[in-house]
Amino acid sequence: MSTVDALVAFYESLTPASLARLERFYVPDAHFVDPFNEVRGVPAIAAIFSHMFASVAAPRFTVHSRCMGEGVAMLAWTFRGTLAGRAIAFEGATQFIFASDGRVQTHRDFWDAAGAFYESVPVLGAMLRCVRGRLAAPQPGGTEMPPAR
Repeated sequence: MSTVDALVAFYESLTPASLARLERFYVPDAHFVDPFNEVRGVPAIAAIFSHMFASVAAPRFTVHSRCMGEGVAMLAWTFRGTLAGRAIAFEGATQFIFASDGRVQTHRDFWDAAGAFYESVPVLGAMLRCVRGRLAAPQPGGTEMPPAR
């Protein structure tokens, strides 16, 4: 099994108990970045995922596609779970940059935090949808696409 295959399997079956295996996949001083966090080190990365499990019921990632190059991989995925009693689902992507030993040196997640969370907050969501609407380029013939979810 390739390193990327092993990472996909790890993340698609992630549980609180499996977080103890992060050091198999990440170098000790790995760098992790997502829309809410930027940390270094396996314990800090494990804390982010522990927080996810404490905050979201039944969280899971499903990887849809991957693109690999020399020392780097990109995964496209969907995240699903339940937050504060509401089902959530959003699309994202992860860039992995690998160290010379094949473990992850940098893990960078890309996803729309506003669309995934903030737009569901009553007053804040209305303001964000208004701003998004004003910033969107007008489409000829009214063929605007709704914001991605």
